Amino acid sequence: MPTLFDPIRIGRMDLPNRIVMAPLTRNRTPGDHAPTELNATYYAQRASAGLVVSEGSQPSAVGQGYLDTPGVHSPAQVEGWRRVADAVHARGGHMFVQLMHAGRVAHPDNKDGLESVAPSAVALQGEVVTAEGRKPYPTPRALETDEVPGVVAEFVEASRNVVEAGLDGVEIHSANGYLLHEFLAPSTNHRTDAYGGSAAARATLTIDVVTAVAEAIGADRVGVRISPAHDVQDVIEDDPQATRETYETLVDAIAPLGLAYLSILADPAADLTQDLRRRFGGPVILNSGFQQVTTKENAEAILENGLADAVAVGRPLLANPDLVERWRTGAPLNEPDPSTFYGGGAEGYTDYPTLDEGDAPADA
Repeated sequence: MPTLFDPIRIGRMDLPNRIVMAPLTRNRTPGDHAPTELNATYYAQRASAGLVVSEGSQPSAVGQGYLDTPGVHSPAQVEGWRRVADAVHARGGHMFVQLMHAGRVAHPDNKDGLESVAPSAVALQGEVVTAEGRKPYPTPRALETDEVPGVVAEFVEASRNVVEAGLDGVEIHSANGYLLHEFLAPSTNHRTDAYGGSAAARATLTIDVVTAVAEAIGADRVGVRISPAHDVQDVIEDDPQATRETYETLVDAIAPLGLAYLSILADPAADLTQDLRRRFGGPVILNSGFQQVTTKENAEAILENGLADAVAVGRPLLANPDLVERWRTGAPLNEPDPSTFYGGGAEGYTDYPTLDEGDAPADA
């Protein structure tokens, strides 16, 4: 079986290792939501990961969910991403931008008053952080049937912008409770048109988005992230048969496209996870989820047991820009500081030391 440090071909890229930087929301792109020099430094520091996947980035203004997240829908944002691409490539890295339409996981205060949209008018329980403090999630407006192709067009245009900026490709975010995942799940999709009403129909929008993006920029520049039965953000998939039918329909439809990869956030050993991997037939990246920090031992076990081709790693890469070298040599790790995960400046973002800049903290 391959090791974490063996090369792998994904899409049109020859990656030096199988450690993939998972998308991590950092809320450090204020103003016009165009990536800055600080963002470019952050990603470039982590360019030794086989593939860097950006934080979720909105393909349209209405698709923004959280404060200060980057967009991919304006000329200024394209120029910002070009700065990131140049910095990562200068370090020999490869980078995809994750396109995330937040759907109902949003508040108008975070996007200049724009209304949130979703498959159905079902509100997410709980509160979201806004510039004025925490506020309840509002009830989203259900998209009209004739509006849904416009969502596909937003993803296509954003994907073209990513390529124009010089990045290597896009990851379509159809997981973790955001818009495309909301269409996949019966708890959030109460539609009776072509985009709902049956397990298979709920997969239609993600299939349409992935197919259109692949046609626009090339399938080997496109990855997809899913999280079947992960049950996060009130997106509940608790009917095993319906969940299996939805995701088998989805994967069977996109597998012939020849995509760069499928990223699955789920129990790596679960029967459905491995069924989807076999159906996809191409490179599969796995991540075990939010509750457990992925250790080197966890990642190695996934590969040693033949469960995936690469492993997505989050918090360890957040705190250790040179995680690949630290894992390779058995060096101690920096401990991530949760108080600096979201928002702010360089502290807890670009100031974690590398091995050649100083020892890890004593409690690491």
